[in-house]
Amino acid sequence: MQPLQGTRVLDLSRALAGPICALMLGDLGADVIKIEPPGIGDDSRQWPPLQNGESCYFVSFNRNKRSLVMDLGTPEGQEIFRKMVATADVVVENYRAGVMEKWGLGYGQLKTINPRLVYCAISGFGRTGPFADKPATDIYMQAFSGLMSITGEPGGSPMRLGVSVCDLTAGMFASVGVLGALRARDQTGQGQLVETSLLESQMAFISYMFTSFVSTGNVPGPLGSGHISIVPYQAFRTRDGWATLATFNDRLWQRAVMAMGVGHLAEDPRFLTNPLRLANKQELIPLLEAEFLKRDTLEWVNIMDAADVPLAPVNTIDKLVTHPQVVARDMIHVVDHPAAGPISVFGFPLKFSQTPCELRHLPPVLGQQTRDILAEAGLSTDSIEQLLQAGVVRAAATKPAS
Repeated sequence: MQPLQGTRVLDLSRALAGPICALMLGDLGADVIKIEPPGIGDDSRQWPPLQNGESCYFVSFNRNKRSLVMDLGTPEGQEIFRKMVATADVVVENYRAGVMEKWGLGYGQLKTINPRLVYCAISGFGRTGPFADKPATDIYMQAFSGLMSITGEPGGSPMRLGVSVCDLTAGMFASVGVLGALRARDQTGQGQLVETSLLESQMAFISYMFTSFVSTGNVPGPLGSGHISIVPYQAFRTRDGWATLATFNDRLWQRAVMAMGVGHLAEDPRFLTNPLRLANKQELIPLLEAEFLKRDTLEWVNIMDAADVPLAPVNTIDKLVTHPQVVARDMIHVVDHPAAGPISVFGFPLKFSQTPCELRHLPPVLGQQTRDILAEAGLSTDSIEQLLQAGVVRAAATKPAS
């Protein structure tokens, strides 16, 4: 048994925001049917690096899904989709505003077919307002939302975060919205439209930054690895690398400087409390920087561990994936993909004591389950072959194992 077992999701999304939403639903047990357009399918299937022709990016975000290739721009494809909606629970899409309505597949049109349908729309700016029709990508929204203006070193160029955080947060908010709508449906019997956008997810993500601005009038800028409210709470160069110190209260600050052998700083009137340390940051940080350069990163980790102070090495990815804690939490899964071969993906971030997540389907080859899904929708073998010949649907040349 899994939390969403028996729930069917029609996933029309591509790239990242929609796919991570649908992946989370699939990990929770939903039957996710990924409907891709003919040709290359999901754009991310072409994004390097590739392993045996399969995109590592696509493989990362599309497990526990089955692939149906179908042209929704055709009347035949639209009719099949409506037939599938009649028995579906959720639709996830991240098309530009108006595209689904143009095809006759918008929420207002589909809810007449299935009033219990939960329809999740992810967009750049939401469905109302002067920018409702504008598309947005992750880097576009990192810039537009102000995120890039507070990322990087002081005085440096605006900096993009190392991962597509706008897409990822929008997808995660979307999955929470779908779960909430399904729970509401349990009580009302009715589905509903669930909306989120890259902009709205980032407004939630930068949260205390804009609240601080509204309160103080001070426009936040880049702080490097530092923090707007806490000092010291940043990365320091060590003799052989980098480490991050997080003294988020006065007790930790006192333990940290004692462990570092500079206990006199705990008594310095400039640094007695966090507000004072924040006000006198320019005097404090150089003192700490000089101390951290005296030892290797691992020495500092051991010293701070003994003092019960949070200090982490700045790991590179190769060190992270072999770390015993990552291994202990089963966060690296090596799957035998039918085309890519053995390939590593992240494990399940949610752990359930009674209804655990399971890998039921490997990330699908394009059109891998087209015939099976259409047959489940009630189409005969002859009808499926006719649709294949007409190019309305496509199927993988051979059917790999799931």
